[in-house]
Amino acid sequence: MIYRLQERYGVAKTGDLVDMLGVSPGTVTNTIERLEKMLLVIREPYKGVQLTEKGKKIALNIIRRHRLLERLLFDILGVEWCKVHELACNLEHWINDYVAKKIEHILGFPKKCPHGNPIPTEDGKIFEEVEHPLFEVNVGERAKISRILKEEGATLSYLEGIGVEPEKIIEVMEKSPLNDLIIIKVNGGARTLSREVASLIMVRKT
Repeated sequence: MIYRLQERYGVAKTGDLVDMLGVSPGTVTNTIERLEKMLLVIREPYKGVQLTEKGKKIALNIIRRHRLLERLLFDILGVEWCKVHELACNLEHWINDYVAKKIEHILGFPKKCPHGNPIPTEDGKIFEEVEHPLFEVNVGERAKISRILKEEGATLSYLEGIGVEPEKIIEVMEKSPLNDLIIIKVNGGARTLSREVASLIMVRKT
């Protein structure tokens, strides 16, 4: 979770970790202190925490296993797009690097998970694209959805239901005067998204 927040905001704040993990602030604080003693994170008062190189290496290894499991569940077992994240969370700690490598080979060395997020390589490298948050696309411009940042089930189910998925082409039709809503065209229909939801969608401008 620290890696994901750091990827989006540059730093992981305690409040965001509390919300994402659904635990008490004290639990997060105690865990951060333990990670700090293990030299896995660096904490700056009133700012948040960042992973050290050692911490980042461990995080990427877990993310690699998680996203490979998502692809296995989705591509081979046919599990629904909106359910694979939660299931992978339960399984990622039960496989080792050897099994992860076998899964990667069977799947044909996929570059992304079903939600478009990059799968780290065995040596910890991660594929990066030039992409932007959906809200940065100007009215009248078209873009291709590259990935969905938040992989929570309800959010994914909603986005799937309106056709907002990786590699889909969208066109920004309108933004509200208060800049809190955005209307996009996808699959031939107009859809209105809140700024909160739009901030979870990364796109490549076309």
